[in-house]
Amino acid sequence: MDGLFYWLLNMSILGTLTGAVILLLRTIKRIQRRWIVILWGIPLLRFWLPVSIGGKYSLMSLLSGLTTKTVVVYQSPGRETVYTAVNSVQAASSYFPITYRSNVLEDVFRWAALVWAVGAAALILALGILYVSTLSELRDAERLRDKVYVSPKVTAPAVYGILRPRIILPASAAASEDLELIVLHEGRHIRRGDNLWRMLAFFTAAIHWFNPAVWLFLKLFLSDAEIACDESVLSRLPADDRKRYAHALLNARTGKTVFASAFGGAKVRTRVERILSYRKMTLASVCAFALLAAAIAYFLLANGAP
Repeated sequence: MDGLFYWLLNMSILGTLTGAVILLLRTIKRIQRRWIVILWGIPLLRFWLPVSIGGKYSLMSLLSGLTTKTVVVYQSPGRETVYTAVNSVQAASSYFPITYRSNVLEDVFRWAALVWAVGAAALILALGILYVSTLSELRDAERLRDKVYVSPKVTAPAVYGILRPRIILPASAAASEDLELIVLHEGRHIRRGDNLWRMLAFFTAAIHWFNPAVWLFLKLFLSDAEIACDESVLSRLPADDRKRYAHALLNARTGKTVFASAFGGAKVRTRVERILSYRKMTLASVCAFALLAAAIAYFLLANGAP
């Protein structure tokens, strides 16, 4: 288990480094949150994948030799493709299996692995219980139409469930004149699979619970996901309906959910400001951002060349 924790710690460091780059990109106002949400997938992969291809033009290549060491995991016979892992901890002298530089380091990682396993298991169990109990409380929701239900147990419109997502509304929202806008927003959450990504983000935080950065990334990702959903809705609405959509958001700003994508979630003031200043992207700008995202993904996901 100490060997597993050793590589997990390395992945946590890489996830933190790549997440810091995404934080910098978030400060660029011209980049819509729909693109930022996609880019959050890069640190997510870094938190989970111990191995990647080696590349000369990557962040890990720049850091190689300074704060990291590249470890070759597999190299194809023709040497065209090299799969490597990044050792940022540098507490081991060999890697398959892990051999530590001293007996003290071996003891430290053995006990650290035990503490990590207990903490991760407790968090995963708590998340599972919370998820099941949340869904069980909504079984008596009454169907309004299609995937839209009404329940007195919710205080804000939200999408519940992953495999069979449902839009659950409080009675006040079901009778609201903004019902169509609310359903449109929650419908976009379903199409985007936001609850699945939400669950995966929470699970990642539970595995890397010892890393403070992962909790910051989780909070910002959830906020960006709501704004990205707003942008997806606005791209399908006439410009005249933006104020009405912002007004509907203000009316539904009560209640918070953990495993559900809520209409009134995230920072409402920030969302309203972005709604009122929203501009549709041109085809040229979409292509430009797609190329930029691909370049950023390579730069952050590739490991250093051996």
